Amino acid sequence: MLTAALSVLSLAAAVKAHGHVATIIADGTEYPGGIPSGASPDAIGWAAANQDNGFVAPDAFGSADIICHKQATPVSNAATVAAGSTITLQWNTWPESHHGPVIDYIAPVSGDFGSVDKSSLRWVKIAEAGLNSGSNPGNWASDDLIANGNAWHVDIPSSLAPGNYVLRHEIIALHSAGQANGAQAYPQCINIEVTGSGSSTPSGGDFTTFYSANDPGIMFNLYEDFSDYPIPGPDVWSG
Repeated sequence: MLTAALSVLSLAAAVKAHGHVATIIADGTEYPGGIPSGASPDAIGWAAANQDNGFVAPDAFGSADIICHKQATPVSNAATVAAGSTITLQWNTWPESHHGPVIDYIAPVSGDFGSVDKSSLRWVKIAEAGLNSGSNPGNWASDDLIANGNAWHVDIPSSLAPGNYVLRHEIIALHSAGQANGAQAYPQCINIEVTGSGSSTPSGGDFTTFYSANDPGIMFNLYEDFSDYPIPGPDVWSG
């Protein structure tokens, strides 16, 4: 009984350790993130039903949960961001064992943020980082995030036209990805209002079509020798 109790406690601690974006810093202003609770009235991060800081598994990649996390709902607030500037996404924590890529997407919004239909959003990839060096397991973008105090910097394209957008930030943890349905996606959506003189509005795709369970960057054995890693999803938007 004691062994079973300790196993449960260990599992609970591991789940809680996954983390989420707690704070967003844009143009010198701090905003609260919305995951996992979305309780703050001035949050710019979407709320979602992942109170355990959990993940979206490959068997749900074709569902709406992969867009902005489990049962995600939009919020009305947004950060004001100048095109060409950098946003800092501050995670509360991230486990060292959860190696993997960090990927960022953006989708234009028609109308108010609070009434966004996530299934209607059309996404382009604006940044990606994966394997830095080595193998088994190697050094990854997620390790860079940890080394930077659990912070990640996202450059907003300078060519982006003014308007409302949703930024989708994601870590894909690969520590169990060598087995079927083992990869773990941690997507989070953030509302931003872009200012500036850019003229390009991205025309992207439906996110539920971007990943599949058998993609080489999703079904990937972290604990063997390899020389590269194919980051899943479309090519980075050229602007």
